[in-house]
Amino acid sequence: MMTSNTTQATKKQYANNKAEHIGSFLRALKLKKARYDFADRVIYEETLRQVENAEIDNLIDIQLDLDCTVMTDGDFRRAWWHLDFLEQFNGIEGHKIRDGLKYKDAISKPYDVRVTGKISFNEDHTCLAHYRYLHEAIDGFATAKFCLPSPNMMLYPYLRNNRTYTEKLDEYAQDLALSFNQAIMALYAEGCRYIQINDQFLAYLCDENYRAKEIEQGLNPEDLAKLCVEVLNKTLQDKPEDLFIALHIDRGNFSSSWLYSGGYEFLADHVFEKLTNIDRYLLEFDTERSGNFEPLEKLKNSQADVFLGLISSKKEMLETSDEIIERINTATNCLPLERLGLCLQSGFASMEEGNKISYDTQWKKIKLMNRVAQEIWG
Repeated sequence: MMTSNTTQATKKQYANNKAEHIGSFLRALKLKKARYDFADRVIYEETLRQVENAEIDNLIDIQLDLDCTVMTDGDFRRAWWHLDFLEQFNGIEGHKIRDGLKYKDAISKPYDVRVTGKISFNEDHTCLAHYRYLHEAIDGFATAKFCLPSPNMMLYPYLRNNRTYTEKLDEYAQDLALSFNQAIMALYAEGCRYIQINDQFLAYLCDENYRAKEIEQGLNPEDLAKLCVEVLNKTLQDKPEDLFIALHIDRGNFSSSWLYSGGYEFLADHVFEKLTNIDRYLLEFDTERSGNFEPLEKLKNSQADVFLGLISSKKEMLETSDEIIERINTATNCLPLERLGLCLQSGFASMEEGNKISYDTQWKKIKLMNRVAQEIWG
């Protein structure tokens, strides 16, 4: 049975929170321009920080007005939801590549990370200062949630097959887990009590086409799924009892496009039954690409709750309350209503370019999410 060492008092603190966004929001043109100007050496870093701080302060005010009880900084200090974080570890560096990542209907900027040496946590990682600002800005009137990529994001073939760890996959996985564990503990020391881990590699394993490619390379996808669970379990081993952990499984999110298809069936026996110290799952269910709710039955004996990502962050069209409620009622065939919650399918801007929706629609979707949750759970 999947368990968590999180105390009942901590779980109770979040029990009444039945609606949650995934973290990232559309950037204002002023912020985008400041980031581009800084990259072009037109402005100093101090000027960029002032713009970022002002935009984050404004976002916090908006989240408060919309009755969000869990708040983020919108990823406003990041260009990417994952690369900015990863490239600051010792042994990992960001670099320009020839071609961007191909999504279903878009191509990202040509930039990625690579392994250059033994991986370890960098005590000067900017995530600590970024969380510190968020924590102080929220000032206790809501929960500050900090989002970080999963260590499993470093398990893609082109990353795990590196010169530093040649034929040392176990050592590579161990170093990833230890480094991320240290990052989490450093954030905890700054006062962070809610961390959301975003894992796209697990969605990669949901897609039968990519599993087939792994088989072609001589690897069993089942073994990779087991490795993912092992890495996350070691990352969260001995976590503080008052630290709440959410896991978001994301199928790709750039310019309203996506990377992977496939339901959660492949992951159910591994992730849903053997992953420990996860208090909340934030799962995409906005389209048929995500499959049905049946794999959630594997979580019946767990202590984690499940938030259903039924509201798209990719589409301008606004969902209706009736269709959301109907799908939640369908999900109760797999898990009881009290174990469920409602969330966005993904972030609005996992990368700084953002999805193809308007600011107005972004806030309407947050309002819709909170309104439906209030109607169902009170």
